Amino acid sequence: MRFNFKKLVAAGAATLSIAAVLTACSGKKSNTSVNKDTKHGIALITDSNGVDDHSFNQAAWSGFKDYGKEHGLKQGKGGYQYFQSSSAADFTPNFTQAAQAGYQTIYGVGYMLNDSVKAASKKYPKKNFVLVDSVITGRKNVASVTFKSNEASYLGGLAAAYTTKTNKVGFIGGAKVSILELFEAGFKQGVKDGAKALGKKITVYDQYIGNFTSTDKAKSIAQSMYTDGADIIYQAAGNAGNGVFTEAKTRNKATTAAKKVWVIGVDVDQTNLGNYTSKDGKKANFTLTSVLKGLRFACKDIADKAYKGKFPGGKVISYGLAHDGVSVTKGNLDAKTWKAVQAARKQILAGKIKVATAPSK
Repeated sequence: MRFNFKKLVAAGAATLSIAAVLTACSGKKSNTSVNKDTKHGIALITDSNGVDDHSFNQAAWSGFKDYGKEHGLKQGKGGYQYFQSSSAADFTPNFTQAAQAGYQTIYGVGYMLNDSVKAASKKYPKKNFVLVDSVITGRKNVASVTFKSNEASYLGGLAAAYTTKTNKVGFIGGAKVSILELFEAGFKQGVKDGAKALGKKITVYDQYIGNFTSTDKAKSIAQSMYTDGADIIYQAAGNAGNGVFTEAKTRNKATTAAKKVWVIGVDVDQTNLGNYTSKDGKKANFTLTSVLKGLRFACKDIADKAYKGKFPGGKVISYGLAHDGVSVTKGNLDAKTWKAVQAARKQILAGKIKVATAPSK
């Protein structure tokens, strides 16, 4: 949403505060003057998927709410707020609005916001900026956050190897970029190691959608993989990944619970997306596990540091399996599989398993 401030004033809206405008942009009806102390305010600039994407942005927003709860801050000016982007054209205006509204620490979620964070941090040198999933160097007011998603994806791949009955599994990524290749590399290595341990030969289908928004294309790719025999698909595709869940649900509702196909969720616990009723009338769930990227923890962690006057500007903070910076859920994993996953986690932390950062050629 965009506003022509001259027209607003001409229309008699001179008393409308910028903060109220921002709240309208985010689609929230919060009181933006509820926090008397404004120096600890944090703002989230979403990518084009929005704050309720069941994935990346939603996880970050959960961390914001945790921060507010711990420090007695409410949603609104001086507390925490989000600015939703409908497209890339909204990134820079949203950073400007958040800075002018008085938010001190402003987050850009996703590598696509790199240029906008870089520009905003230069324009507002006294503000703190956080870039999630990309790195900006040479800026003392920018903290860059990365995740060792390959480590958690390895555990997801291992779980797939232990669970598959067809010995065919799939990986569907969003845009083919280095960040997503971490997911692919870890997953494939986990499947390979799991297959070796079990004496299996497992085929991995892999395909990228090209973006993080095309749910129809994700559904189509999933349909092909399931038709070709895959019984588990790991989707790392942001909002587009909802299309994979749609396809799995359609298939599973048409068969018995014993013959269901699985989806491995990403970023947040996506168990709820796997609820369905099978052809034989049984209520069931097809989310095998979810590979978590600790945005909730990371966003709160950096906000807490800023609150204490220790904002890690100029640094790159990488979150891995330690402290659950990345992790996997127990989900629907059986006891044998969960035991193998936990053992592998310990081996990765001990340096006994080295997880690749790019898919093998």
